[in-house]
Amino acid sequence: MAKLTLRAESSCLFPPTTSSQSQPSSFVSSFRRRRLLCFPPKHKLEFRVFCSIKEKESIKETKRLNGVPVDKVQRAGSGSEGDSGLESGSGEVGFDWDWPPWKNIPRRYKLIGTTSLAFVICNMDKVNLSIAIIPMSHQLGWSSSEAGLVQSSFFWGYALSQLPGGWLAKIFGGRKVLEIGVLTWSLATALVPLVAGFTPGLVVSRILVGIGEGVSPSAATDLIARSIPLEERSRAVAFVFGGLSVGSVAGLLLAPPLIQNLGWESVFYIFSLLGIGWYVGFQFLEGQASWVGESIPRSQSTDMKKTWSTKELGDSLKDVPWKEFFRNQAVWAMIYAHFCGSWGHYTCLAWLPTYFSEELNLNLTEAAWVSILPPLASIFVTSIASQFADNLISSGVQTTTVRKICQTIAFLSPAACMTLSSLDLGLPHWEVVGILTGGLALSSFALSGLYCTHQDMSPEYASILLGITNTVGAVPGIIGVALTGYLLDSTHSWSISLFIPSIFFYLTGTVIWLVFASSKPQTFSKTD
Repeated sequence: MAKLTLRAESSCLFPPTTSSQSQPSSFVSSFRRRRLLCFPPKHKLEFRVFCSIKEKESIKETKRLNGVPVDKVQRAGSGSEGDSGLESGSGEVGFDWDWPPWKNIPRRYKLIGTTSLAFVICNMDKVNLSIAIIPMSHQLGWSSSEAGLVQSSFFWGYALSQLPGGWLAKIFGGRKVLEIGVLTWSLATALVPLVAGFTPGLVVSRILVGIGEGVSPSAATDLIARSIPLEERSRAVAFVFGGLSVGSVAGLLLAPPLIQNLGWESVFYIFSLLGIGWYVGFQFLEGQASWVGESIPRSQSTDMKKTWSTKELGDSLKDVPWKEFFRNQAVWAMIYAHFCGSWGHYTCLAWLPTYFSEELNLNLTEAAWVSILPPLASIFVTSIASQFADNLISSGVQTTTVRKICQTIAFLSPAACMTLSSLDLGLPHWEVVGILTGGLALSSFALSGLYCTHQDMSPEYASILLGITNTVGAVPGIIGVALTGYLLDSTHSWSISLFIPSIFFYLTGTVIWLVFASSKPQTFSKTD
């Protein structure tokens, strides 16, 4: 008997078929005429070519496949003359073929990888306006204040969607919420060029982008809290949220050539298609879940098949211990730390390309290339910080101590570098770029500090806690980005408008974090 074995998720048998003309010399043509019969998953895929009727009859009596006698299976498609052409010779050929390639990857890694890719696209759609705003301002005649207003409108939607996103992630699972969020912000991104000449419409489109992206951090936090053990959590958070830095790099790299060759409108259309492509691909992978044969434990599943009524949703919202959250000093420390970190991050994300363009007299492409350096360096720093934090925890250092160390590095490093950049020390422009790059890159230690603390305190309410802190953390995007433009028009000083406010919040945030932060698990039990 010649036997071909494939490792797959179903067992299939190729029984002999009736052939009016036997052709012993044509193995291929005989093999192709055999009919495929498939059985339940979790077995090898076996291609059997019987070389003699005697051998086939011997196997019939002893072999059973998945509880079904082979002779019954073979009779379904066999004929009296089906094997006459294969009586001479015998042999066995075997090979293994794992498909699809990601079949054997652990479930939690698939979720983390998919989520990280969504975050890459997320920041591509966030930074595209910071580059496109330069030619848009020239074409539409915007002042710095108007440009700041347009850029800040994203954060209005971002702030509004944090708490709803955290609550929905807890109820329906982070995966479903993330999926809807990606589709929402991608479609809204495609609207930007269509309404650019109508400011209210442009503001609304960016608000919708903010709403779609605003639910993604809570969705990701829910996935990590449910799927990742404590000793792997820093790396998981770093990998997922590190996708934001990769997205910034990709967006800043792709936007300038697209704008110069196809116009600024092309950035929004093309980046939008990437998000829609992610959504379609995600649907395909979800549809293949049963085919690849990986079962997701019910207790860990992030998909809720249950249909919720309005009453049930309302009751679940009431069950959240809101009062206990706001009575906890550690929660307030997270809230203020998130606000402080976001002020420096969002103002720099929105205004650094303009700063480099005006302060260093760089053209659009050069300013974008220089703006890539901080997020590019952040990717490197993130990998170091996550390993550093997880190794400390594995070696027995208290989790709270590790989170405080990482967040302190994340705050003091950019504060020191912005101080050097804002002082008139006569430094060459490229040294200023290097200093800012180093400081902003080290702020990525926050991914192993603040951003892990929500899950440390309460895996059950991690998404809602992040929704609370991220709501407050979105306020700097609304106020800080617009205020920077206003101060720039008023003072014409980048130090006063961009750096000094960030330094203040970094320093005060460090003090509050060191005094009140904690990663001790909390029950947050409701009290009457």
